[in-house]
Parts: sequence; C-alpha cells; structure tokens
Amino acid sequence: MEERLAALEARLQRVEDELAITRLVASYGPLVDAGSADEVAGIWAEDGEYDVEGWHMRSRADVHAMVLSDGHQHLIAGGCAHFLGPAHVTLDGDDAVAVCESLLVRHREGAFNVRRAGANHFRLRRLTEGWRVVHRTTRALDGSAEARELLAGAR
Repeated sequence: MEERLAALEARLQRVEDELAITRLVASYGPLVDAGSADEVAGIWAEDGEYDVEGWHMRSRADVHAMVLSDGHQHLIAGGCAHFLGPAHVTLDGDDAVAVCESLLVRHREGAFNVRRAGANHFRLRRLTEGWRVVHRTTRALDGSAEARELLAGAR
C-alpha cells in the first residue's frame, strides 16, 4: 500500500510540475502585452537569461528593462499579442525543458497581421519561489537550422 501511495504521489507531483511550467510559459504573452514588467521579470530566475535575435538579456533586471523599453512600449501601444503555443515539457527532478512555438501578432491599419513566428526553448529550475526560467532562447522560424534545433529539443 505504501509503495502504491508513493507512486501516486510521484505521479501527482509530475502532473503539478508540468502544469506549473505550462502556466508559467503561457503567462508570458498576456503579461508582456499588458506591459507588466514586474510580473514578466518574475518569470525568470534572478540570473536568468533571455536570448532573442539582437538582444541577450542576462538577468531578471534586464527582462524588466526590456518590458519598459521604448521599443516594447511602442509595440504594445500600437496593439499586439504575443502568443506562446502549448509547451512540450520534459522534467528531470528540479530541472525542466519546455519547447513551444510563438506568434507575434500586430495591429496595423485596422487589421491584425502575424509579424513573427518563433521557436522557443526554455530551461527552467525549481527554486524556493517555484519554477523559474534560467534560460530562454527564441529564434525566428525562418527556415534556419538553429530554429528547427530548438524545436527538436522537445524530444
């Protein structure tokens, strides 16, 4: 009986971890589109990194500054949606990988247009405050091998 209970607890912990990571990844779009710098930055570990073409943020403070930057504020003032698709999560104890695709949709001249499709690879760690991003890499899905390799990390 004790063995079955331990197995059930382990399965439940895995489901809870996957759900927490999926929710964390999914929260990025609404929070960044709302301009919620504190909450977006809180997704990352203090020394967490975000590597997107042309911009390598090396801390939670850098992510916070990105949300408050003139470029990002201009983007959200014009109307946009950052949508991160369902993440494929792989757990390994207190470490995890989540892989998903993303779309950046922009409002212009009365219409919404997909401006960018991306491949996203997240490395996460369970910290005292919960799961946090330690490294996120995003690359445009422009046919490059690098973007395809990020997606292949879901295996």
